[in-house]
Amino acid sequence: MSRNDGAPNWLRRMPTGYHIAQKIIARAAGRDAVMPGEIVTCSVDLALLLDSGGPRRIWPRLIELGVGVWDPDKIVVVTDHFTPAVDAESAAILKLTRDFVREFAIPRFFDMQGIGHVVLAENGLVQPGMFACGGDSHSSNGGAFGCYMAGFGAIEMTGVVVTGEIWLQVPRAVRVNWSGAFGAGVAAKDVMLLLCRELGIDNAHHVIEFGGDTVAAMSMNERTTLTNMAAELGAETGIVEPDETTLAAIRAAGQEPAADALRWRSDADADYAAVHAFDAAALAPQVAAPHSPANSGPVDSFADVPVDQAYIGACVGAKLSDLRMAAAVLRGRRVAAGTRLMVAPASQRVIREATADGTLQTLVDAGAYLLPTGCGACAALGAGILAEDEVCISSTNRNFRGRMGANSASVYLGSPYTVAASAVAGRIADPREMLSQEPGSDPA
Repeated sequence: MSRNDGAPNWLRRMPTGYHIAQKIIARAAGRDAVMPGEIVTCSVDLALLLDSGGPRRIWPRLIELGVGVWDPDKIVVVTDHFTPAVDAESAAILKLTRDFVREFAIPRFFDMQGIGHVVLAENGLVQPGMFACGGDSHSSNGGAFGCYMAGFGAIEMTGVVVTGEIWLQVPRAVRVNWSGAFGAGVAAKDVMLLLCRELGIDNAHHVIEFGGDTVAAMSMNERTTLTNMAAELGAETGIVEPDETTLAAIRAAGQEPAADALRWRSDADADYAAVHAFDAAALAPQVAAPHSPANSGPVDSFADVPVDQAYIGACVGAKLSDLRMAAAVLRGRRVAAGTRLMVAPASQRVIREATADGTLQTLVDAGAYLLPTGCGACAALGAGILAEDEVCISSTNRNFRGRMGANSASVYLGSPYTVAASAVAGRIADPREMLSQEPGSDPA
């Protein structure tokens, strides 16, 4: 077939009818083809370790086993959960992480540079066709670049670090197609909150494949929102087929994509467990109520819920595009009295770029408090955590009980548009009302 002209032998021999994740897993397993349900062992192209569950969990096991790391060049270490240190315990965790990097001469170490999933993308370290593992559930973020990247626990990541391999059960795929253009004040975060409700949060042993002309038109930042929150769907990972937008983002990050990067696509007759279709033009801003991302509905369903705190942060909700969404609502407006708006940019690069284009100034002028880059309050670490009985609306990816602080706190989820509008109103509010009025404007 013409699609296989010039392809590697393993791909030329692979029959049609396979989705992209199967193809990537087959390549990593050294197989011509793999089928859902099979258990295979895969070679790992990249392993992401974070300060939270990385060296501090893995290094003691390496010492006990008397082994080292399989390939320092394929390991990326990022400090993000405990940065900056707020007490002696977090400082000790960061020191241990730095000592680990020195001990094993790991060259790709990003210390206090941002949240790991965002840092990988910013540096072009995830590419189409890769099989990658991360020690955090939101490692699925990398799937936006057309790679298979999933999150694993510390025991599994210990095996990866020592052997460069991991076993997995080949997942089935669910295809989710979106068509049409978003209205004002609607973003990829709204897509995922709706999908958490419609598809549920128990999609184990499945990979969610996002497609359609809506997804094709998205920026890479918005695509990572989709794949990042595949974790909230309970899926193994999420993935978007690579295209010219993908390649341009990799080049902008200073890397060159592989010559065959665009070969990593699903076959037209791929076997899906289910195929879903949605209309982007019909999507309203969504909000998820405590204590699950699946408790979602149109923003109007939550009108007039008062909020103590509005939080824009995390790997899914504080990228440059996210801060610009918030700025579009906040420009010329002020945060309501009695409500605090906390902003924790996702990386140092985001801070630089948002400073250069005036986005941060807009947020500060509106009354936002800027917090250090890192996971922070999203994981109840550092500044911005919630007190008993407080109510927060957040651009983060999950709102489980106690996730952002006190167990009695209530966390609602929304897009940066919705979070910013709610900060101005002092209650959960529809961003479309503010975007349709001066002085703000929708950057889309």
